[in-house]
Amino acid sequence: MEILQPLSNPSFRWLFLGQLVSLVGTGLTTVALALLAFDLNPGDAGWVLGIALAIKMVAYLCVAPVVGGYASQLPRKRWLAGLNIGRALLVALMPFSQDAWQLFLLMFLLNAMAAGYTPVYQALLPDVLPDEKEYTRALSLSRLAMEMESLLSPALAAFLLLFTGYAVLFELNALGFVIAALFLLLAVVPANSVSDRSGGVWKKVSFGIKSYLKTPRLKAVLLLNLALSAAGAMIIVNSVVYVRAVLGLSEEQVPLLMLSAGVGSMLAAFVLPKLLESVQDRPVMFLGAGLLVLALLAGLTGPGYLGLFPIWFAIGVGTSLILIPTGRVVRNSCRESDRNDYFSANFALTHGMWLVGYLLAGWLGSRFGMDGAFLGLAVLAATALGAAMLVWKKEDQHDLWHEHPEMDHLHPHVHDEHHQHEHEGWEGPEPHVHPHYHPKQKHKHKFVIDEHHAHWPKQ
Repeated sequence: MEILQPLSNPSFRWLFLGQLVSLVGTGLTTVALALLAFDLNPGDAGWVLGIALAIKMVAYLCVAPVVGGYASQLPRKRWLAGLNIGRALLVALMPFSQDAWQLFLLMFLLNAMAAGYTPVYQALLPDVLPDEKEYTRALSLSRLAMEMESLLSPALAAFLLLFTGYAVLFELNALGFVIAALFLLLAVVPANSVSDRSGGVWKKVSFGIKSYLKTPRLKAVLLLNLALSAAGAMIIVNSVVYVRAVLGLSEEQVPLLMLSAGVGSMLAAFVLPKLLESVQDRPVMFLGAGLLVLALLAGLTGPGYLGLFPIWFAIGVGTSLILIPTGRVVRNSCRESDRNDYFSANFALTHGMWLVGYLLAGWLGSRFGMDGAFLGLAVLAATALGAAMLVWKKEDQHDLWHEHPEMDHLHPHVHDEHHQHEHEGWEGPEPHVHPHYHPKQKHKHKFVIDEHHAHWPKQ
C-alpha cells in the first residue's frame, strides 16, 4: 500500500511509532480529564473543562512562536525526547490534583510543552523525508493516526474503566510519552540548518508569525483553517446538543455520529497522496473548504439523526482536504533554516482559529439554536473561503522577480545568489559572520520571506 511506504524509512518509522503511542495515550487522558473535572467540581464540570480548553489554546498561542524563534539553536532529538519525558511527569501528576487551579496549572504546563514539541516535530519531517511524494504520504499517514486515535482511544478507555479507575488512564499516557521518547532516541534526526537571521529576542520570536502573514498563500491557508474551525467546532461543540436536546436521543448515539466525521477524514487521507501527484494544493484545499460550506448549509434542512451522518462525513472529508496539503504549502513557502519558525507560526495561528470556532459555535448554538449555529458558521466559512481565493491567486508562483536595495549588514551567511563578495582569509568556514555589502540588484528565484526578503514583491 503506497500510503505505508514512508514507514520503510527507519527514522520516520520510529518517529511515527512515537507519535502513535503518544496519541493513544493523549486520547486516554482526554477521557480521564472529563472524569477528573467532574470529581473536582461535580456541579460545574463543564465549566472546568471549558477553562481547560481555553488554557490549552492560550498556551499554544503564547509558547509556539517563542519556541519557533529559538528552535534552530536546539538539538532536536534531545529537545523532543526531553519534552516527552516532561509531559510524562506532568500527566502522571494530574490524578493527584485536589483543586481546579492545580489542574489548570498542570494543563498549561502540559500544553506549553506540546506547543514546544509539535511544530518542531512537523518541521523535522521534511528533513527526514525530502522527497515530496514520500512527505505527502507521511502527512496522510499522520492524519490517519490522529483519526484512529480519536476512534480507538475512547473505546480502549471504556474497556479499561471496567477493571480500574480513571487515574490509571493518566499513568498509561505517561508511560506512552516515555516510550515515545525512547523511539525518538532510536531515530536518526538531521541537525538543524543554521539560521542566518540577525536581531534580538523580539525579532527572533516575531519572525515566524510576521513572515507567515506576509506570504499570500499562507494567509490563505490561515483563512481556510478558519473555515475548517467553523465546521469542526460544530461537530465538537454541538454534536451532543443536537443529538440529546434537539432530537431527544440517548448519549450513546453521540460517538456513533462523530465516528462518521472520522471515517470521512480517513477515506480522504487514503486518496489524497495520489490526487496531489496530479493536482496542485490550492484547488484541493479550496474544494475542501467549499465542501465544508455546503455541509454546514445542509444542516439548515433540519436533518434527523440519520441525516446528520452524511453532513458530518462531508466535514471529515473537507478536514483532510485542507489539513494534509497545509504541511506541503508551509514547507514550500520558507527556507529550510526557517522551517521551525514557520511551522510554529502555523501551529499557533491555526489554533487561534479553532479558539474562535469553539467560542462562536457554543455562543450561536445557545443563543440562536442549531439552525442559527449552522447558518452563522456557514457564513463564516464561506467568507473565509472567499477571502482566501482573493489572497491566493491562481497564478501564484514560487519564482518571482524582485529588487534588493544596496545595504551593509552583519549576519551568518553562505555564498549564495545574495552573497558574492571578497574575503581576506580570517572569516572562517561557511556559514560565517562578518560585515558585508550588498549591491543593488534585481533578479528572479524561489521567493520566501527571510533575512533578505522582508516584503512580498508587487507583481
